[in-house]
Amino acid sequence: MLSFLIRRLATFIPTFIGVTVIAFAFIRLLPGDPILLLAGERGVSAERYAELQHQFGFDQPVWRQYIDYVIGIFHGDLGTSFSTKRPVLDEFMQLFPATVELGLCAIVLATLIGIPAGVIAAVNRGKFFDQALMSSALVGYSMPIFWWALLLIIVFSGTLGWTPVSGRMGLQYYFDTPTGFMLIDSLLSGQSGAFRSAVSHLILPTIALATIPLAVIARQTRSAMLEVLGEDYVRTARAKGMSPLRVNGVHALRNALIPVVTVIGLSVGTLLAGAILTETIFSWPGIGKWMVDSIFRRDYQVVQGGLLLIALVVMIVNLIVDVLYGFINPKIRKG
Repeated sequence: MLSFLIRRLATFIPTFIGVTVIAFAFIRLLPGDPILLLAGERGVSAERYAELQHQFGFDQPVWRQYIDYVIGIFHGDLGTSFSTKRPVLDEFMQLFPATVELGLCAIVLATLIGIPAGVIAAVNRGKFFDQALMSSALVGYSMPIFWWALLLIIVFSGTLGWTPVSGRMGLQYYFDTPTGFMLIDSLLSGQSGAFRSAVSHLILPTIALATIPLAVIARQTRSAMLEVLGEDYVRTARAKGMSPLRVNGVHALRNALIPVVTVIGLSVGTLLAGAILTETIFSWPGIGKWMVDSIFRRDYQVVQGGLLLIALVVMIVNLIVDVLYGFINPKIRKG
């Protein structure tokens, strides 16, 4: 197991280097000058322009800027935002709980619906429920998040008026947020209606973000269940007279969950990518919206640091999934 873990950790080095290069180069490939955008409509004199270039290190060769960027990373310094003048890491830690809260709600919803849907589809293979559920999963996977989110807003917020359009909390509520998770902080505040407001603001973004992971989990569960249902121990359990619920829900599902757990862990990357669109559409104050706003402002430090931190989170989650998969399946460790 130790050699397996070392091999997985060794992949961090080239991956980390690749991420730093991509994060550094991505924003510089976009058109626009961050100094001119920072100056705004007032413009900037040639002397002030040169001074700002030197202040932010843009007068250095690109290779030198990259080296300084990497050195700063190893010192825990991801730079300072051009627009807010705050450390990038501080801004990330302040906004990250909002993205985590939305992502956790989305993956929980996708898991609670996706696994039962996959089991029902597998048990009823070729029948109406199988075709209906898998067709719905295909539609959910194929529909762009931004289009699905807009439809949800039009129907449930605009037409029916059941849910808020944007934000995390109603403007009539104000309280401290020590954890950064609005569901927890609203409960701790003791204000009547604050928790209901937090839940109502979460409903539509969670549904929009959970759609693609839900479809993937449902299809993977169906595929894994179909393989397990043909095994000898499942047929033996049926021959012993066990109920279908026990055979399918205990014996078959428990062994079919191994690849499903892997898919759930790997869905973190999908959630973070989808959160960029979801948070922008619903004005959710998280990492996704923060990154989009920073790209428009050509805020190099924020985009570089944000991409690096998001990639680091995905890498850590994938490593945890690999290690857990290695514990569950010895063939993976030996391979």
